[in-house]
Amino acid sequence: MINYNPKDWFNFIFHVHKADTIRKLWPLMLSVAVFSGLVAYLELYYFRVYINDTVKNISMMHSLLGFVISMLLVFRTNTSYDRWWEGRRLLGQLTNVSRNLAIKLKALRLDKQELEFFNYAIPKYAFALKEHLREKQYFGKNSLLIEVDGGKHIPNQVAASINSRIIQLNLDGKLTGEQLLMLTPEITAFTDICGGCERIKKTPIPFSYSAFIKKFIFIYVITLPFGWVFSLGFFVVPIVPFILYVLASLELIAEEIESPFGLDANDLPVDEICDNIEKHVGEILS
Repeated sequence: MINYNPKDWFNFIFHVHKADTIRKLWPLMLSVAVFSGLVAYLELYYFRVYINDTVKNISMMHSLLGFVISMLLVFRTNTSYDRWWEGRRLLGQLTNVSRNLAIKLKALRLDKQELEFFNYAIPKYAFALKEHLREKQYFGKNSLLIEVDGGKHIPNQVAASINSRIIQLNLDGKLTGEQLLMLTPEITAFTDICGGCERIKKTPIPFSYSAFIKKFIFIYVITLPFGWVFSLGFFVVPIVPFILYVLASLELIAEEIESPFGLDANDLPVDEICDNIEKHVGEILS
């Protein structure tokens, strides 16, 4: 995730960041510029199409469809941002659950060995969830405190180990029934958070919807020079690629943030959140 100063206008305008969409779009923008120049030349000098010809009315189509495409892009970006924000809420909930569980365990005055286990296991769940969402095939090194099978659902294994340890403490008489009930909400919350993150990860925007927007933008842009050349002349060469940049950038931004747990520049700071959980749980249980 990019940390930035929203008040630094100069840096926003004149600095091309690695996450800027122009880096991905410039080949297409260059192609559209060449195409626009070719259309302008053919209409004005080769076919000699005049302003009173029917082809000039093609700009009416763009006036009608401009509103439609803007509504589609607004809905697209809002939907993607909702997914990004829901992911951030779930990771914030994971942080709070981890801290609350550590605080409750600390108040129970368990022995050093038990606190050492939870000091390791609670942050490990966060790291296991991170690796799981990024579809990595393994999770670090096994420990004597928790053994995991890399071929299975690792967050579930870590959560099961925490739950089993707490139940065993109850069976050994180190936790009362009331204390067990007090810890249960945090234990079950781990799996709820994992399920919410998996829902975002494994439910992308429908393919047909995403494909339609891309085709719509492309057809809309490449037909602009045919009608606009009569009023703009060869100025369509810079203007049409700029319109492509604006419209396609919105789609690219939506694509990037709709799956927020990866390593793209605008994805959520999952690594930083996991490190903070490890740090804060360690401070509480030390």
